[in-house]
Amino acid sequence: MKNESSAKPQHLDRPALGIILRILSGALFAAMAVFVKAVSADVPVGQIVFFRSTFALAPLVCFLWIRGEFPGGLATRRPLDHLLRSALGAAAMFASFASIARLSLAEATLLGYLSPVFTAIAGVLILSERATVWRVAGVILGTLGVLALVWPELGQATVDDTRLAGFGFGLLMGLLTAFALIMVRSLSRTESPGAIAFYFVVASMIGGIATLPFGWAVPSLSQLLCLVGAGIFGGFAHICMTLAFRYTEASRLAPFEYLAILWPILADLVLFGQPLTHPFLLALPLVLSGAAVAALEAKRRASPSKSKTP
Repeated sequence: MKNESSAKPQHLDRPALGIILRILSGALFAAMAVFVKAVSADVPVGQIVFFRSTFALAPLVCFLWIRGEFPGGLATRRPLDHLLRSALGAAAMFASFASIARLSLAEATLLGYLSPVFTAIAGVLILSERATVWRVAGVILGTLGVLALVWPELGQATVDDTRLAGFGFGLLMGLLTAFALIMVRSLSRTESPGAIAFYFVVASMIGGIATLPFGWAVPSLSQLLCLVGAGIFGGFAHICMTLAFRYTEASRLAPFEYLAILWPILADLVLFGQPLTHPFLLALPLVLSGAAVAALEAKRRASPSKSKTP
């Protein structure tokens, strides 16, 4: 699941390094998704979530310790806010992996780009923010993209319930991610990115282990390696993303967030032998444009207005 930490760190003004780290994080997240896809037919989603979170914890703790944020940086006066944000993030991970199990990686990843659109809608409906032209345009483009992706499935004589469920989980993932990011923005005013990430991983671990009574599979050696790989690659992806925002402003990194869609496309073509469908090719520019418009509007609104110096 992708953009978990949106705090405002002190930038060290090393844009080239930040861009490289952002591109690397996208590739690592894609590698994590490949591992998830590889075992999704035989391993329950809850078990995948548990392994992904457990093996992401070790690199995260090491990273926080090196930065001097473990364990002191985990102290918080907002435990309930952390609980809500972590629960939303964990639920989004469950929905994301359920979508990956039912769709191609490219399709599941594309639906994740709807989170800025959902964030814009939530801002209007929940936070009573103004429905600007930018937001309306983002919502319209995103909606058209979803229709382009899903409509051919509905038009067939025999509806593929598995793929429809995958689309549903993908949309749910985008919605939950939007609410999680709203909570991250609130928490980042007083909490460190390390604490936000740590409690999210722990909550995901607890959510994953809670599914044990519903049945877990005994993984083969190759499946176990995939589960461990999903956690390690996911953990390092999050670290690279955190460092990218540390070295470079978010506005400079924004174009490279959309470059990350290339990795799932390549994985589908090369590793899983899944060709790109015409609905996906039609939906791709619509969804990405909607996400970009919504994200740019949010950045423009958040940027302080320039004033004339005396």
